[in-house]
Amino acid sequence: MGLRRRLAEFAAARDWQPYHTPKNLASALSVEAAELLEIFQWLTPEESGRVMADPDTAHRVTDEVADVLAYLLQFCEVLGIDPLAALAAKIDRNEIRFPPPGRRAPDRHSSE
Repeated sequence: MGLRRRLAEFAAARDWQPYHTPKNLASALSVEAAELLEIFQWLTPEESGRVMADPDTAHRVTDEVADVLAYLLQFCEVLGIDPLAALAAKIDRNEIRFPPPGRRAPDRHSSE
């Protein structure tokens, strides 16, 4: 069974669908992302690069990543967004907007 389906069935079994509005899911996603950030808040860049070396911290990071992903997938489900297609389209746009050093972005006004 796919993760999106498991999440939907988990919520349905608990009658949580009325609470899974786009606004509520976006808020929950923000809270979970903040909980992930909290783990890193006072770490130096070097310390942050080593968080997975400590089993307790690694567990906390992994759990928060799972929470963020779960709410993001539920948000996408409610709004009918294919998250992988959305990401692919965003990368396509960014490749045009932000070309590698030494290459110019296409002139956006030339077709107008």
